[in-house]
Amino acid sequence: MYRKVIFPVDLTHVDDLSKALQTTLDLANHYKAEICFVGVTGTAPNAVTHTPQEYERKLRAFADEQGKAHGLKCSATACISPDPSIDTDKTLLAAIDDLGGDLVVMQTHAPNALDYIWAGHGDTIAAHSGASVFLVR
Repeated sequence: MYRKVIFPVDLTHVDDLSKALQTTLDLANHYKAEICFVGVTGTAPNAVTHTPQEYERKLRAFADEQGKAHGLKCSATACISPDPSIDTDKTLLAAIDDLGGDLVVMQTHAPNALDYIWAGHGDTIAAHSGASVFLVR
């Protein structure tokens, strides 16, 4: 049913993704699907990496670690954005299409009042992607 699962990763919050990551691993295992870990980063240094190339290496290492630990085919795609604070949704939507993802699994937060003003990334991806989207709280 699903061939490629896209899992957006924010390497600064990877410890907070355990529930969504486990869901992704379970679904990929069940459907014998590839997982593509997608991360969006800027060109400026951040808390995790100093360069986009270092970010890409860390994202690939994360994907390799998950693949080996769980016996799944995993890949990584780092997307470089001039301003991730405003481009993340657009960049993720383009990556999902470019990579041929047919399922996106994302960690999300519990709804709050600000969601009426600014939609979360998961809301936007679910509303605008042609892929199925599974949001995990």
